[in-house]
Amino acid sequence: MTTLRRYVTTDVFTDRPFGGNPLAVVLDAEGLDTAAMQAIAAEFNYSETSFVLPPRDPANTAHVRIFTPAREMPFAGHPNLGTAFALAQDLAARGQPVPEHVVFEEIAGLVKVVLRQRDGAVTGGELSAPQPLSLASALEPAAIAACLSLQPGDVVTTAHPPQVASVGVAFVLVELAGLEALGRIRPNGTAWSAALPRDGAQSIYAYVRTGAGTLQSRMFTRQLYEDPATGSATATTGALLLHLAGEDALEWEVRQGVEMGRPSLLRARARRENGEVRAWVGGDCVPMMAGTLRA
Repeated sequence: MTTLRRYVTTDVFTDRPFGGNPLAVVLDAEGLDTAAMQAIAAEFNYSETSFVLPPRDPANTAHVRIFTPAREMPFAGHPNLGTAFALAQDLAARGQPVPEHVVFEEIAGLVKVVLRQRDGAVTGGELSAPQPLSLASALEPAAIAACLSLQPGDVVTTAHPPQVASVGVAFVLVELAGLEALGRIRPNGTAWSAALPRDGAQSIYAYVRTGAGTLQSRMFTRQLYEDPATGSATATTGALLLHLAGEDALEWEVRQGVEMGRPSLLRARARRENGEVRAWVGGDCVPMMAGTLRA
């Protein structure tokens, strides 16, 4: 039986429309199977679409499933922040109280999102990554440079070589020599297929240090798609940099999406807890569209 289901879209990690990373949120996904969710995500064709289901444990806010147009994700940054924002907006519109935080059940574990308010209205939030930092393979700089159509000398290895790391989903993290190199990235499918996936990582997150506590980044998937704001990779990078620095806590402001005309601002932090490195990432959100779909 076909059901009308409510959805909203939100621009995440931005304070203005048409910036950041767009997200579709299906607010009442109960009864949809995996194939239907995957088809809906392909229909929206955003980097990710999230589906809100009743929680398995009533102590939590919701069970959330996240899909790209091609596959389900165990965890992702902007879908969590955008989904929390969308639920808060929905509660406020219905005259119901908005909680200080929400907790989502996901494949990678529980994800807590603390909501941020300004002048009595929710404007965004900060999510905690579901897993501590874990490190896997280090990759050859020349191989990752080739994936990005760069020269080996564009890759900085002073702090770390290209590194597979995760706080819930794995990425290859690579530091580049400057903004000029970051702007020259052109994904090379042949080189990509030769180097990746590795240890679960299919995507490359390239970043440049632009100042004290500031970065600029770009992220590309195995399908050679560029993402305008990648919360999970930003959190992972913050955790890795803290691990390498040997400090107790660090904070970063990260700009992404600049080269593709969707400027995003992400605020990441990491700290050591009980011998592990934990990470958070946050930012603003803007509501964009609302409607119903038949599924």
